[in-house]
Amino acid sequence: MTRQLFCILFVVLGLTACGTVDRGSGSTGRSVSSASRVPPGSRPAFHTVRNGETLYSIARRYGLSVKQLAAWNKLGDGTLIYVNQRLRLAPPGSAVSPSGTAQPAVEAPPRWQWPVSGEVLSRYGESPLTASGIQIGGRVGDPVRAAAAGQVVYSGSGLIGYGELLIIKHSDNWLTAYGYNQARLVAEGERVAAGQQIARMGEGPMPGGNKRRAMLHFEIRRIGQPLDPLTMLPAR
Repeated sequence: MTRQLFCILFVVLGLTACGTVDRGSGSTGRSVSSASRVPPGSRPAFHTVRNGETLYSIARRYGLSVKQLAAWNKLGDGTLIYVNQRLRLAPPGSAVSPSGTAQPAVEAPPRWQWPVSGEVLSRYGESPLTASGIQIGGRVGDPVRAAAAGQVVYSGSGLIGYGELLIIKHSDNWLTAYGYNQARLVAEGERVAAGQQIARMGEGPMPGGNKRRAMLHFEIRRIGQPLDPLTMLPAR
């Protein structure tokens, strides 16, 4: 399966690849010719992400900055963007053209379950490493399980800062990401059941970056925007 859903771009650190995953901001992306740039007066209210686009290329096309797009769309410091995601091209509250008023339908989240059984090492937003997720401890080799049923849309190591990474699409709106794996056990395009083992736990950096230990980096995203997993996962 081609990476039709995700194009890897870590714009903060300048990593680009084909597919669509975006975490941060920076200056690497597809070149955008002056002929393809949209004059400010012709800029639409929203842009729908297409295959191969990055946050940087979209910002450049519309004469915006990556920081503006990230702020207006609540993407945080590190962000995943995906094909068919609608990005706001003006600050919230700005006048919106009639063609850009439709919003994604409200959809109940899946019934989440914990991907690993270890303790939470770092909570959402506690450090730059958890700006978009949480760190959960354990032992190297521990099973990592799908938090809900879905389809694997990315399986690889091309995104700097995530190590061996898996991304599962649960619906049009909901995604989960699993980073710092020792080994990935499922391939792109594969359907997985809730609770199915998808990886083995590896090691990741602790806040401050001076120490590493066994952990899983875990994210839950709705329409590309990160949410605090601890508000979504069942109490334990």
